[in-house]
Amino acid sequence: MGPLVLCIDDRPEQLELRRGALEFSGFCVETATNGCAAIKILEETLVGAVLLEYKEEGMDAEALAYQINQKFPDLPIILLSAYSEMPERILWLVDEYVLKSELPGGLVRVLERVTRPVNTDEALTLALSIAEPCPHQENVRSNGGLAHSAIA
Repeated sequence: MGPLVLCIDDRPEQLELRRGALEFSGFCVETATNGCAAIKILEETLVGAVLLEYKEEGMDAEALAYQINQKFPDLPIILLSAYSEMPERILWLVDEYVLKSELPGGLVRVLERVTRPVNTDEALTLALSIAEPCPHQENVRSNGGLAHSAIA
């Protein structure tokens, strides 16, 4: 199985639907119906990403995202919402934002991207292979490694 995703939503039926879709796509899933339960799971379990429902009864998604960021700064948070317009202050607290209309495909693609370990050697090789050399780098190479600048 793939990385562990913590899904947070106050509606158990929605959590079960998400669990089924994500497990079918190869993810392991833990669920929490409130912020306290979510923080407890995060403190006890190694999680690859958090999927946070924006509108929840009795829970402020913005406050929970802030709390998760403070305690687990490297943990990706994906905000899930039916709203196409979101307050900018919450978007600063999350790593990704997925519309419910994009489920499940859009969500799976985002989760794969944020939970996939990055091989820095492969990333650097890829970046160098597609990068255009800067003009000043050509001068450095053609001058035997010495860069000359004209100062008037």
